[in-house]
Amino acid sequence: MPHAPSRHALPLEPWCLRETAFDPAAHFLNETLFALGNGYIGLRATPEEGYSGPAGTSLDGTYLNGFYESEPIVYPEAAFGLAKTNQFMLNVPNAKGIEVWLGDERFDPLQGTLDRYERVLDFRTGVLRRSLEWTSASGKRLGLVTRRVVSLADKHLFALDVELTALNFSGAVRVVSTIDGAVRNQEAGDDPRIGSAVSGPALHLLAVEQGASMSSLTQRTHNSGFTLVSAIDTVAAVAGSASHHELAASHSFTLDLDVMLPQSLTKYGVYFSSRDYPEAELAGLAKDALAKARLDGFEALCARQAAYLADFWERADVEIAGDDALQQGIRFNQFHLLQSVGRDGKTNIAAKGVTGEGYEGHYFWDTEIYIFPFFLYSKPEVARQLLAYRYAGLEQARARARQMSHAKGALYPWRTIAGEECSAYFPAGTAQYHINADIAYSIKLYLDATGDLDYMAKQGAEIVLETARIWIGIGNYDRAGRFCINEVTGPDEYTALVNNNYYTNAMAQMHLRFAAEIVDKLRGARPQDFARIAQSIGLDDTEPAAWRRAAGRMALPYDAALGIHEQDDSFLGKKPWDFAATPKENYPLLLNYHPLVIYRHQVCKQADVVLALLLLSDQFTQDDKKRDFDYYEAVTTHDSSLSSCIFSIIASEVGYHDKAYDYFLETARLDLDDTHGNTHYGVHTAAMAGTWMGVAYGFAGMRVADGALRFAPTLPARWQHYQFQIHIHGALLQVRIDAAEARYTLVHGESLNLTHCGERVALTRAAPAVSVARPRQEKTA
Repeated sequence: MPHAPSRHALPLEPWCLRETAFDPAAHFLNETLFALGNGYIGLRATPEEGYSGPAGTSLDGTYLNGFYESEPIVYPEAAFGLAKTNQFMLNVPNAKGIEVWLGDERFDPLQGTLDRYERVLDFRTGVLRRSLEWTSASGKRLGLVTRRVVSLADKHLFALDVELTALNFSGAVRVVSTIDGAVRNQEAGDDPRIGSAVSGPALHLLAVEQGASMSSLTQRTHNSGFTLVSAIDTVAAVAGSASHHELAASHSFTLDLDVMLPQSLTKYGVYFSSRDYPEAELAGLAKDALAKARLDGFEALCARQAAYLADFWERADVEIAGDDALQQGIRFNQFHLLQSVGRDGKTNIAAKGVTGEGYEGHYFWDTEIYIFPFFLYSKPEVARQLLAYRYAGLEQARARARQMSHAKGALYPWRTIAGEECSAYFPAGTAQYHINADIAYSIKLYLDATGDLDYMAKQGAEIVLETARIWIGIGNYDRAGRFCINEVTGPDEYTALVNNNYYTNAMAQMHLRFAAEIVDKLRGARPQDFARIAQSIGLDDTEPAAWRRAAGRMALPYDAALGIHEQDDSFLGKKPWDFAATPKENYPLLLNYHPLVIYRHQVCKQADVVLALLLLSDQFTQDDKKRDFDYYEAVTTHDSSLSSCIFSIIASEVGYHDKAYDYFLETARLDLDDTHGNTHYGVHTAAMAGTWMGVAYGFAGMRVADGALRFAPTLPARWQHYQFQIHIHGALLQVRIDAAEARYTLVHGESLNLTHCGERVALTRAAPAVSVARPRQEKTA
């Protein structure tokens, strides 16, 4: 699979993105790439002065993770149990606006002449810095430096600093600091992946408040009933004048510039909503937060940002020596994951993070299967909060189970923000029952990595047991005695409503066995906690035995003639898709063919059986994995950004080193090189996390099963070495692979045991590092 770099490729630098010329053709894409966020606030990288280019070439978005509007889903032909209400992340007031006026000439990079331009997003400082020199139509030359930061330490706060220099004149320059509430969401049109179906403003104005330097807008959603206070405070050396008009408020400052003597202005912005606080407290909280930010100052905010990121990179950095494109790609991906993930136990991480409105800001299984492992092993306190989010939605999951005719248990939604199912197209959404097993898998992964029985007693066990009940409710024993799960959709969304999807059944088997084990473990180690949980959910003594019986008789389709695990009961009987006759412009298939056309063919959008090979690795032989990989690679389009990373990992495991590297490169630079052609609408967070998986699970061969940690590393031919760290069992382990050896170092912790290619390695505080020769294995080319 060839690597196709973007036409507008940015320089390859290991710790930043740098834009050295203003290119209108790349502007829409770079709004996403240079976006800033903190897991709550997301600011697309539109310039402070706005963008005057053609319509449809920019999206001036400001997003709050978990802040949403709702609306009824209208079905021309309704049916019982269909999702009733959609939730979609809102584009909230734009509080970063800064207008600069030289007399009656407004600064605009698309007007006049740009003499110099540079924009840098620094992954170590978390600051977006833009520096330029501009000549107006009348010949006045202005120097402008802007710095923007979204605080990782304070989820409600962002700030920007503007420095102005008159390069060939002296005189008055007017600066207008704005907050604009007349914003709209992007409409999806013909591509359901892009935005929402809402039209018109989603927030209505309740109040405008202005002071000497502060402005705030209080607004409320029409249907979800949330109130939002958006507020700014602008600090300048001169007094300003305030004004407002309808949904916009502003402060105007006149600066007297002397030639070559810069002057600065600083702006702070905050967002507080009734999702987090009582409505009556919002205005006061906003004022207090702005006052504190003003007192602390912009430089102190930047210093805290750099300190937060220094701690993050100390624990999470993946170092690659020998491929600058990949080094930049993986750090860019990790930085955006940190910027996108909710850390409050009430929010999760959307498919586009907080960089765009794609998939309406919904949370998917992407979190548990792709993103959770990165945070579990790199920043486990965030992983714990992602689990807390699922526990917070347990009551809605129980309610959804009743809607779907399950007398017991909990069924988690396929796509949601607040916990209710929002999937309007049920064959590719609600039918993906594997979401329950995916959540159970993440809890099992967490328990294996931490041994945290307190979490299991407080939250985890209840989720695992309640969701396990659904498999008994949906499954049945056929005449041959097999436990079958019918009419579901697996990860491959080009194959819907099938019987015995291999991935679903295999993950359900894992889930049922894990649930029974948790019962035994808590009953023995925490009997009082177990009794409380059992009473709370009405657990019958016979249920664990029923789970084990169903798991033991699970139908797992296998074709002996081909020696492969069949994706479902009917997959191999379908007509193969004619790839040779499909023009390049007809990909992705979902935008060019009716779903039924796709469903009738043997074609995959993404890894399905191949994903099971990774998650349930110990259940397959190497020959199994190789045959499955060979077969499904030939019928997979990789139209989903979730696919390439999984194929890379399994290719590496079965010895297809060239393919492993190519798939990995596709994953690592998917957004930077815009390989799917839609990054301008937002990043692909699951693929970003898949890059980390590609290093740890793929090239390093890391697996954790029943608490046991093992590695089987390889080294790509282009690399001199690679290095990463993982948190596990209360320890921090550094893994470094070079041409001669693998070196394992206990950075923090008392002791840690692991296996390297079957050889036991014991690390202690007295002997914290061990070097082991790598096995003889071809490097990747």
